[in-house]
Amino acid sequence: MIPSVLPTYSRLPLSFVSGEGSWLVEADGRRFLDMGAGIAVNALGHAAPELVAALTAQAAKLWHVSNLYTIPEQQQLADKLVELTFADTVFFTNSGTEAAELAIKMARKYHDEAGAPRAQIVALQGAFHGRSTGAIAMAGGDKMVKGFGPLMPGFVHVPFGEDEALLAAVTEDTAAVIVEPIQGEGGIRAIPDATLKALRARCDKVGALLIFDEVQCGMGRTGRLFAHEHAGVTPDIMMSAKGIGGGFPLGAVLATEEAAQGMKAGTHGSTYGGNPLGCAVGLKVTGIVSDPAFLAEVNRKAGLLRQSLEGLVASHPAIFETVRGTGLMIGLKCRVAPADLVAAAQAEGLLTVPAADNVVRLLPALNIPDEDIAEAVARLDRAACALAQKPAESA
Repeated sequence: MIPSVLPTYSRLPLSFVSGEGSWLVEADGRRFLDMGAGIAVNALGHAAPELVAALTAQAAKLWHVSNLYTIPEQQQLADKLVELTFADTVFFTNSGTEAAELAIKMARKYHDEAGAPRAQIVALQGAFHGRSTGAIAMAGGDKMVKGFGPLMPGFVHVPFGEDEALLAAVTEDTAAVIVEPIQGEGGIRAIPDATLKALRARCDKVGALLIFDEVQCGMGRTGRLFAHEHAGVTPDIMMSAKGIGGGFPLGAVLATEEAAQGMKAGTHGSTYGGNPLGCAVGLKVTGIVSDPAFLAEVNRKAGLLRQSLEGLVASHPAIFETVRGTGLMIGLKCRVAPADLVAAAQAEGLLTVPAADNVVRLLPALNIPDEDIAEAVARLDRAACALAQKPAESA
């Protein structure tokens, strides 16, 4: 019989009942060090006091009124994001997938409004933009699209890393290009700064919009508020989610006034998007994470973690190949199956996240204490030792 919860997930046999900081407590009392942070969502860890206070205060006042009315918390968060970024305007969603859908609509509507409709959107293979029909069509991977056709048309997919082919694919017929500055699900694969700059120039030349998907790599994850800041390149449209709500469902699409010119009353909407609860929490997260002192600490912690992981890789050449990533968005490229490392780490009370390209992701809370970083590396070391002994045990 089918379970009461639709079986679309391959869940680990763990049921967490509480959390604090970088630690989770299982129903049986076991404690786990969480280096996944809900897949880069819990930016300030579990049960962060500042976020609990913000949510509790708002919950005592007002939960929901709908976007029929002005929502003060939504306005405050939009103003803050406009102040901190390239954007002139913001639309709030509940998730990154919803942000992807609006990004598609906004890009196509822009050209229609200009009187020269374009539909084609150029995207990268190995990307992940969500699981709606539009988002999977945009990513295009066989694993995600098989059985769900017919898919939304109008997408061109270019292999990751083939920069000349990417630039050549952007023509006068292109409505927009969408890339993750650092692919998350794709295996912590960063697009070089020079490529992002060339892509910006190419889009400008042919009149296409540039969309950055910063759902996973944004909100301080790389040591800057948004990853594209490292390259000194700004998009026309940007998707945000995951860390922006610190664990509360929240997403956003940020855009320039020019790119958003087609989005007028009635062209898009959301019942829950930008609700008082989500925006109250998002405002608190954004205020904390955007602080230069906080970001400086993210970079310091990232350096500490990276240095320790480089030593780990050197100590276990049969298990690990290399360390990749930026800030606290780290990938361990493995010589063993990522699932094996995830399982071995779990046995040591450590939670990690698998990805494509034989990578295991480490996406800890941005405020993870130094001692928890050291403990995580020690547990990874024990996990690697356990994996190294497996062939001898089976011989």
